[in-house]
Amino acid sequence: MRKPFRIILTAIPSIAFFVTAATLYCTLRESNQTIDTLRAMIAVQGEEPDVPVFKPVPVDHHYERAGYKILLSDDTYGEIWIPVLADVPLSTHPLDLLKEQENGRMVSYNDKGQVNAITGIDISEHNEVTDWNKVKADGIDFVMLRVGVRKYGSGNLQKDRKFEEYYYAAKDAGLKVGAYFFSQAVNEEEAVEEALLTEEVLYGLTLDFPVVYDWEIIYDEGETARTDNVPCDVLTDCTIAFCENIKAAGYQPMIYQNKRTSLFKLDLPRLQDYPFWLAEYNDGPTFIYDYDMWQYSAKGTVDGIKGEVDMDLSFYDYSQPGAPAIAAGAPADSTAPADTTDVTDGTGDTTGDTTAADTTTAAETAENPAAAAP
Repeated sequence: MRKPFRIILTAIPSIAFFVTAATLYCTLRESNQTIDTLRAMIAVQGEEPDVPVFKPVPVDHHYERAGYKILLSDDTYGEIWIPVLADVPLSTHPLDLLKEQENGRMVSYNDKGQVNAITGIDISEHNEVTDWNKVKADGIDFVMLRVGVRKYGSGNLQKDRKFEEYYYAAKDAGLKVGAYFFSQAVNEEEAVEEALLTEEVLYGLTLDFPVVYDWEIIYDEGETARTDNVPCDVLTDCTIAFCENIKAAGYQPMIYQNKRTSLFKLDLPRLQDYPFWLAEYNDGPTFIYDYDMWQYSAKGTVDGIKGEVDMDLSFYDYSQPGAPAIAAGAPADSTAPADTTDVTDGTGDTTGDTTAADTTTAAETAENPAAAAP
């Protein structure tokens, strides 16, 4: 009885193997027949199976404005960026063509090695001028005088107490004279009011340089200013209202502003009809858009003036018809930078992007309209 049982146990694995092999053979044959059938169908139709081709898709990392984006530093987000506006002209003042002299003053050159800017200052009643002839002799070509101010606490208007005196003295010394109004307007009506006061002060006077709208944010810690929450469209409306009223009075209007306020608060495409006076205190402006004057320091020194004074360059001579661009021979003691390649890209950020009003101290009280010139 044991031998047959052992034979059966031995035979079971063999039988299972043959059954499995037979099943697999039938499955493969059926699969091969299916594949053969598909191949035959494709051959009849004269087609080959599609083979996908994987290619990289080009990604545009740039803008139409030569790949520029404006990079800034933010306390919360670190580096941030904003796109470059397509309808606002880019800067025409390469940083490589700006040179600081030993006395701290800046000289700007064109690509032919000619000086293409004249030197000026801007002052108010807070600056004490002792000798205007010394100012002129110290290489100053023009002066921008403050006409008046709207106080950032009360909003009251006030004429600059030194304007008339400084106007006639500067003219007598042979300086070219322009004017500016320090604005704290919070609506278009107030901007018009400021323009009318400016016209009143200037009545009967001849100016060589523009009349400037100088609207500023006040940075006094702990102080509340009228300009703290002015909307962007309202600020732009104020700017246009002032400039158009000044133009109607027969003067050339101009806008003064620093880099960040220009980028964050002004609708720049709406303001392209007016020359622009940039305030940025650095070795050279990083403002990407074009400007016609540049306030580069609030710590200049000039013979005939006590204390520090704002320093400016103007790339146009507004005293001449059509305001021609400056093109003059280089001073004997100054030479143009060796590298005259135009590489201005305006994408850098700066912590020196302030105006004199930015440094007003709390000790000067909320009624003081930012102490210094623009």
